[in-house]
Order: sequence, then structure tokens, then C-alpha cells
Amino acid sequence: MGEALTKALIWTNYKLFVVICLILPLILSFWSIRTPYPSIQRLLGIYWRVSSLLPIAIYLLIPVWEVGYLAWFAGHILVVISLWFWVDINDEIRDLPKSRLRLAITSWRWAVTFYGVASAISFIPFLRCGLLEDARGDNMCRLWLEAPWHYKAWFHPNATPGLLGFLGMMGLIIYLISFAYFLTFRLVKQGRIALDQ
Repeated sequence: MGEALTKALIWTNYKLFVVICLILPLILSFWSIRTPYPSIQRLLGIYWRVSSLLPIAIYLLIPVWEVGYLAWFAGHILVVISLWFWVDINDEIRDLPKSRLRLAITSWRWAVTFYGVASAISFIPFLRCGLLEDARGDNMCRLWLEAPWHYKAWFHPNATPGLLGFLGMMGLIIYLISFAYFLTFRLVKQGRIALDQ
């Protein structure tokens, strides 16, 4: 695959991330607040906590910290799992009366699933970037850095890459501690029941 085509596909991936993983769930979150459907609100709350790994990855990629590549890959997989893992939420959403919100949340779940799986599979050849000493020097790895660098230029023009990477690393540490707590205590106790998640 040529570099120009790879670059176009990577930018498409980032654009889909913004639409499917940020804008649409934000709209659904505001929409669900005005409805009496706690299952949808719980699902979206879980989604936001799990998907926070993806912006963390962006901040780690700004200073070219290779762990950002691994976080980006893992984030897509965890997001897809988080949307379908909870038995009680799945049952409650399936039993909701037909409505535009139910159709929207179901369509969005499938869109995120398709995007997350396709993105994770297409990212597999780039996992090696997370193992390189200097991913910035590799042309293909560098293509994944362009969008985070543009993000920095737009939203953090005066911040140093090191500071943003530090914030990303702090976010990653908090995320990993929370995830370890979930696996060790909550999952063992509650299983696939999302009550109070």
C-alpha cells in the first residue's frame, strides 16, 4: 500500500473517531438525560469511562511516546467490549419500547462496533511502532502522529509536547489503576451486571 493511500486512510480513521466516538455519543448523552431510560444512561456512562483511553492515547502520541500506539489499539478493543459486555443493559435496551432514541442507541452501538473492530484490525501492522525506540524516524509510524500534532497546534499551541505527554501518562496511570480495580473487585463481585457501574 502506498504512503499516500495509507495517510488518507489514517486521517479517515481519525475523522471517524471524532464523529462516531465523540460527537455522536455526546449527542446521545444529552438526549438520554431527558428520558426515563437509566439503562441507556448507564451504558453511555460506562462508554465514556472506557473510551477515555483514546484521548489519553492522543496525548501520549503528541510527544511520540510509543505507549500511545498501544493505548490507541487497546482503546478500540475495550470500547467495543464495553458496549456489549453487560447482560442487564443489553436486556433492558432490547425490552425498551420502540422509539427514536432506542433506534439511535442501537445504530450507534453497531457503528462503534464496526469502526472499533475495523480500526483495531487495520492498526495491527502499526503495533510495531509501539516497540520502536524512535517511532518518529519511521515514515509509516510518523503518519499516525500527524493528527495528534494538528490537535496540539489547534488546542494547545503554547504547551510543550512533554507537558501534554505527562498529562497523558497521568491519565494512563489513573486509567490502569481503575481498570485493575474493576477486574480485581467489581468484575469478580458483579460479573456481567452493570448495576451501579
